[in-house]
Amino acid sequence: MTQPMLKVELQGDIAVLTMNRPGKRNAMCDQLLEEIDGFFSKPPEGAKVAVLTGTEGHYCSGLDLSEHVARDAEGTMRHSRGWHAVMDRIQYGGLPVVSALEGAVIGGGLELATATHVRIAEPSAIFQLPEGRRGIYVGGGASVRVGRILGADRMIEMMLTGRKYNAEEGVALGLAHYAVGTGEALPRAMELARKIADNAPLSNYIMIQALSRIEDMDKPGGLFTESLCAALTQTSPDAVEGLAAFLEKRVPSFGQGR
Repeated sequence: MTQPMLKVELQGDIAVLTMNRPGKRNAMCDQLLEEIDGFFSKPPEGAKVAVLTGTEGHYCSGLDLSEHVARDAEGTMRHSRGWHAVMDRIQYGGLPVVSALEGAVIGGGLELATATHVRIAEPSAIFQLPEGRRGIYVGGGASVRVGRILGADRMIEMMLTGRKYNAEEGVALGLAHYAVGTGEALPRAMELARKIADNAPLSNYIMIQALSRIEDMDKPGGLFTESLCAALTQTSPDAVEGLAAFLEKRVPSFGQGR
């Protein structure tokens, strides 16, 4: 039997997802995208956090141009919108996602990484949007997700020149949140995933759903949404448990009221 393009291993309440296209730098094809979509459409019961990484020292080198399918304008637009739907499912599905980044984080790979919530880069990580050098344009959400991080001015320069950023530069720019040593990205990802999994599930969910949307709102709308989120979380059983644990100087045990 052929190996799945996305290996899924459940380690307690943490799902470890490994993109598995050896020899391809885990380049994205329709099948890999479908397997990623399938996971995030229906995560395993009990999973509280996902860790996403790749094989053979690479995260994802973007769209597999060797398997490029010629499409007309409508077909290309629909394919792009399909990518958007999958990236939205990753970002807003409610499951916190931590990316362990090595090697190629290029094109669609960067679009994928910036749909995740925590990003950890090893020294080998390369961040690049080479579409301008190939006569094409991003189609998996980079205009919004990478653009929000870098700003339009810096992203235009990045795409025009095809420049590469390393791990330290990626952290300085916000493309990654942590820079670690060689071989340390996945262990750190698991460590952070454990911390996130131990949070109150409702507050994790609200943070994922609310903050990037508040960024799109005007100030009054954002502040009102913040009040609604505060009302939902601060009146939950987990909030009662969190306060009790603080006063009793113990580790909280969230999720017991479900």
